[in-house]
Amino acid sequence: MTPPNGRSDHPGAEDRLGDPVDRTRFPVDPWRLVEAEPDNETLGRDETLFAVGNGYLGMRGNPTEGRDAYAHGTYVNGFHETWPIHHAEQAFGFATTGQTMVNAPDGKLMKIYVDDEPLLLSTADLDHYERSIDFREGVLRREILWTTPSSKQVRIRTSRMVSFTERHLAVMSIEIEMLSGDAPVVISSQILNRQDGRDEYYVKDAAMGEGFDPRKTATFDHRVLEPQLDWHNDERMMLGYRAANSGMTLAVGADHHLETENEYTVNDITEPDLGKKVFQIEAREGQPVRLVKTVAYHTSRGVPARELADRCRRTLDRVARHGVEHYVAEQREWLARFWENSDIVVEDQPEVQQAIRWNLFQLAQATARSDQLGIAAKGVTGSGYEGHYFWDTEVYVIPFLVHTMPDVARSVLRARVAMLPQARERARELSVAGALFPWRTINGEEASAYYAAGTAQYHINADIAYAIAKYVDATGDVEFLAKDGVEVLVETARMWADLGFWREEDGRRTFQIHGVTGPDEYTTVVNNNLFTNVMARGNLLRAAEAVDDLDAIAGDRAPHLRTRLGLSDEESREWRDCAEGMWIPYDEELGIHPQDDQFLDKEMWDLEHTGEDQRPLLLNFHPLVIYRFQVLKQADVVLALYLQGNAFTAEEKRRNFDYYDPITTGDSSLSAVVQSIIAAEVGLPETALAYFDAALYTDLGDLHHNTSDGAHIASTGGVWNALVQGFGGMRGHDGAISFDPRLPREWTSMTYPLRVRGTRVRVHLTGETMTVTVEEGDELAFTVRGGEHVARAGAPVTVSLDDLLDTPMVDLPYIPG
Repeated sequence: MTPPNGRSDHPGAEDRLGDPVDRTRFPVDPWRLVEAEPDNETLGRDETLFAVGNGYLGMRGNPTEGRDAYAHGTYVNGFHETWPIHHAEQAFGFATTGQTMVNAPDGKLMKIYVDDEPLLLSTADLDHYERSIDFREGVLRREILWTTPSSKQVRIRTSRMVSFTERHLAVMSIEIEMLSGDAPVVISSQILNRQDGRDEYYVKDAAMGEGFDPRKTATFDHRVLEPQLDWHNDERMMLGYRAANSGMTLAVGADHHLETENEYTVNDITEPDLGKKVFQIEAREGQPVRLVKTVAYHTSRGVPARELADRCRRTLDRVARHGVEHYVAEQREWLARFWENSDIVVEDQPEVQQAIRWNLFQLAQATARSDQLGIAAKGVTGSGYEGHYFWDTEVYVIPFLVHTMPDVARSVLRARVAMLPQARERARELSVAGALFPWRTINGEEASAYYAAGTAQYHINADIAYAIAKYVDATGDVEFLAKDGVEVLVETARMWADLGFWREEDGRRTFQIHGVTGPDEYTTVVNNNLFTNVMARGNLLRAAEAVDDLDAIAGDRAPHLRTRLGLSDEESREWRDCAEGMWIPYDEELGIHPQDDQFLDKEMWDLEHTGEDQRPLLLNFHPLVIYRFQVLKQADVVLALYLQGNAFTAEEKRRNFDYYDPITTGDSSLSAVVQSIIAAEVGLPETALAYFDAALYTDLGDLHHNTSDGAHIASTGGVWNALVQGFGGMRGHDGAISFDPRLPREWTSMTYPLRVRGTRVRVHLTGETMTVTVEEGDELAFTVRGGEHVARAGAPVTVSLDDLLDTPMVDLPYIPG
């Protein structure tokens, strides 16, 4: 299938990105990301790559001593400030209140002075430097040998850990040893409110001086953190704040424990925006100094800061009783379980292996202790996209969680359930029934000031319904469905039934949805966006099924649910009618599904002659220019082929992919993984591998030039999807697990775990065979290219794949459109 611009090519072996990482600075290590020398030119990216977090608390990889930094950052998931959105021209229903994640007080800072000379990496005479983050320990470490201006050599080791088991806790240490000569050593440990100032040297973050980019976070024109308390004693300091507009509160406390045989004195001070404990040590050659700093953060939607300070005290008291090593050991144990459930091993590809584990580790850091909070687009690694939650979570992250950490998946979905009251109110504002979830938000209210590419993405409702269905199918958790899931399915289905309308044309009655925007934000407010219609159809059918089966799902609670939600058989029949009558655009001449009713009427953008200096398009062209053309920011129809694969034939998938792939810019980090998955499915292995490279190194190679604002969490989730569902060929439509592997010819083997309804299997894949071994639970029934198999405990199943690697996947049951 050749699109109208004449391009029919797909990326191939010659287009592969390969490994874009500078291996002189970042040597290959299968279990660590290692930096062999610092570079101020890549500060922003590197701060993100070496960030530590647990889904609740995150700390960027800023140096312990504070300088130099691109953007100092400490973030608490959901802790935000609000501000009025001022539209140039107001209209009814526009979002009125912006929400922006707040940079929490910085507890990382421990300045270092030797002979009264400050350690500053950018100018220091370093004889040795290594910074690393170990994916098995979850600890950021750095070791340097510094020759001071007075020609004394000092060894300095630092570490930083945000605990996966103690949600509110960060643990830091610094070890200083004079290797030649004695010297006065000063460690100034601080908690600093950076949100309302520049920094302690009144230097703006480099991030604040950059030009226009809507992906970046907003800045405030008022003081955000209002001081509520400051306090210290011999071991501890504490600060408390209230966010000026949102009313959210925060307290942060730090304990210190110094170990040394050297003589020392300590001075303490706390002020509204600064807590400081200064250790002055008479360091002797060969006598090390070790300072351990434990920091606790607690936040609330409105509990007084003094109560949060009490919670910090209890956290720190508990750490003092158990000792830091207890939490370090717990961290290793937690990560051992994480990797047992999620590690993907690719044999004989060391660079790929390291990059895979870095991406999977980011998923742990973004989700593990989110504890019924959402997952921000950048997790807790940076301020990009203002810390908002998007549909990315449901489509790209939930699939990973349901098959590796189902308890975390349930917790993340609970965050959406908690937004139902605001979603119902938003539906009323937009004159539709049921509930309409916000396209971007922190507190449940719509925060998108540009409705065309924001609020109009009604597909968020169907994405959430899709994630709920995936979770229930993969876990069998009917309790969640009865308690929370049914209500969300019902309210989202009501929205679709009311938003759409019936249309009679050429003797055919169809259900149509107009005035919406799909995932592709280069095409907005259109009629019958294919992705939206296909996903809405799935939402309607799943809701009708849940209502029809309510007695089996909810048992004795079913009558109460029917009454509370006002359910009726007539309503579920209406949803089925809407789904069955859904208009699915299709062009007979081209044999493809138009992205929307008017998409094929537009002029084709000449991507071949669009220079790199004009990319991404959204930063170089007015939206009205982009909207006039057939050009995609990200996969749209192709994403539908993946998520609703049983709605399309194999031939339709190939023809659609051939048409849309050459006109997709990849300006979105969400695109490459989907293109990789479908390229593998339709028999384009080199294309699949090229797109996989682009996804795998999105952040490690800073391919979108905004890793400095935080890791692309949806893309890291997409890496798992591309491996397991692209090269591994796994699908789970309606809970039925099927495989059609597509292992790249360049790879010897791939092995990964998969959890389905309480059973964990390990899949080992080579170019010729696929072996499924049950590790936990009893058995797993699955198909491989249509053939039925059952793996049982103690009885692995090995399936010969013959020579079918380049053929399209076996057709799934086809739902006529």
